[in-house]
Amino acid sequence: MPAIITITFSPCIDKSTAVPALVPEKKLVCAAPKLEPGGGGINIARAIKKLGGAATAIFPSGGYTGKYFNHLLEAENIDSVIIETRNETRENIIVVDQANNNQYRFGMPGTELAATEWKKCLQAVEEMSDVEFIIASGSLPPGVPDNIYALLAKIAKIKKAKFIVDTSGDALKQAVAEGVYLLKPNLGELSYLAGKKELQVNEVKNIAREIMAKGGCEVMVVSMGAAGAMLVTGEIAEICTPPVVERKSTVGAGDSMVAGIVFYLAQGKSLLQAVQYGVACGTAATLNAGTELCKKEDADRLYQQVQTSNP
Repeated sequence: MPAIITITFSPCIDKSTAVPALVPEKKLVCAAPKLEPGGGGINIARAIKKLGGAATAIFPSGGYTGKYFNHLLEAENIDSVIIETRNETRENIIVVDQANNNQYRFGMPGTELAATEWKKCLQAVEEMSDVEFIIASGSLPPGVPDNIYALLAKIAKIKKAKFIVDTSGDALKQAVAEGVYLLKPNLGELSYLAGKKELQVNEVKNIAREIMAKGGCEVMVVSMGAAGAMLVTGEIAEICTPPVVERKSTVGAGDSMVAGIVFYLAQGKSLLQAVQYGVACGTAATLNAGTELCKKEDADRLYQQVQTSNP
């Protein structure tokens, strides 16, 4: 399988738990917490592993929480390149209110990276050999410049690797200005790139192709939540509709989608097949509570349904 690397500048430990009911001013008894390593590229590497592939995760890690974060990844046998940092790795909290099955997600701010630290992350990518896919995903912590994904795009071009970006804001805009292989925005992020408050689904194809015409990307996969995703290239514009399932959590669904897409592309599958499998993986992730990612058996079963409903 071709070499795949992911890079995450703001990894975190995701702590998920549940309470019988979320009531203010009361001491609430929580279920036993589940701790998992998280962050965009981290989750993608983990999901690729679950699907039967392999990816090397590059990330900064520091302090006591960083050591435990590294332990969690090691327990899942994820190949890692760890950049040690002076600041602690952050933690996020996810709480399910069992009374109404509502999920509350508390995202802590990213811990600041020094210039020497984020530059070592870039250096680690440069030093990797025989790489076919580079995936950059997630938000940027303080200290990391908005052009970091644009810098990675330049490295990917030198290495002749396919660069895949899933981020937002100015970091997304600057990556597009440099040009990447594949973008995975949601409708809000695509609206931002287009300079509009919001987009309708029937506008997606034309906006995507305008970005492609300017050299922003070769392929775009626009995620649309429960409606699935739209694959847009110069020749293709296809909506991949997911099966209807009972959703328990949407945490990690987007990362599972990216993992499925890259996993299939690495096996030589067509773009349409890869996106259909990505939609199946994203849907599979929603079947699980908390921060759990997709399971291969669910993804493979749902993929058959996606193919049937999207011939």
